[in-house]
Amino acid sequence: MVRVRDLRLLPKAHLHLHFTGSMRSSTLLELAEKYGVHLPEALSSGEPPKLRATDERGWFRFQRLYDIARSCLRSPEDIQRLVREAAEEDVRDGSRWLEIQVDPTSYAPRLGGLIPALEIILDSVATASRETGLGMRVLVAANRMKHPLDARTLARLAVRYADHGVVGFGLSNDERRGFARDFDRAFAIARDGGLLAAPHGGELSGPASVRDCLDDLHAGRVGHGVRAAEDPYLVKRLADSGVTCEVCPASNVALGVYEKPEDVPLRALFDAGVPMALGADDPLLFGARLAAQYEIAREHHGFSDDELAELARQSVRGSRAPLEEQRRILADIDAWLAD
Repeated sequence: MVRVRDLRLLPKAHLHLHFTGSMRSSTLLELAEKYGVHLPEALSSGEPPKLRATDERGWFRFQRLYDIARSCLRSPEDIQRLVREAAEEDVRDGSRWLEIQVDPTSYAPRLGGLIPALEIILDSVATASRETGLGMRVLVAANRMKHPLDARTLARLAVRYADHGVVGFGLSNDERRGFARDFDRAFAIARDGGLLAAPHGGELSGPASVRDCLDDLHAGRVGHGVRAAEDPYLVKRLADSGVTCEVCPASNVALGVYEKPEDVPLRALFDAGVPMALGADDPLLFGARLAAQYEIAREHHGFSDDELAELARQSVRGSRAPLEEQRRILADIDAWLAD
């Protein structure tokens, strides 16, 4: 009989988790009551909302729910709670390293401005890391729905705090809007400042979106990237270059990118040698945290424990964790497999 190991005990890195989207649903309910925010049933029922973002109306609804949830984060204490709880959830799921993604401009109006907002976030991350033992860093993300000049401002700010917990620069929101090349200067600023370029691509749009991330933004990692599977030449390019795709199976299905978990091209990308880091994206809205993504790989794609361990290794190698930290986590992955 083949032994089935506990995936919560598999050491791993978590490289695709959005800030507000990491919130516990119970915390959202408490904060909404505290501030008198009326939550729609999609956020108050305790069940993940029914979402489909393959058309603009569906994406608008997703963003509206996200914005309502974000409006409940109003004080430094709220930020500290969110970060601490996100760390606790990750530790429970076997994460040893978390790079949480945030656009500080979204929180700046309630936290005293852009710089205070980022400093509160970074201080909260440092405290949560110290208290939970989870390695944590921040990836500052620009919003592609805003002007590219705003992205440049964020890139400069991110570089300024590169020695205080910021390790990367991203680009989020609807990739069907605008062009990646409009943000090339912002990403050049970030890269020149030593930050990893990790824009979203290849989720709501097809392979061309991933190519744009590589060609125009010189991405070192790609948020999602799953639609690259539709182009064999692009798959080979990702594999040859070692660019890690932050694949989020549960959210891909929840947003209608794929109809069923088995439709997500995990196996095709893995077998082609594309490095992947499984991520939870927005557990508040999709209902599945980190270990559940590995369960999807096991249950719906037939990944063996050896292959799941390799997925975990790829997440660690794709992270910005210090090399000594990477070596420790990789050794613990081997120990999980040998147990």
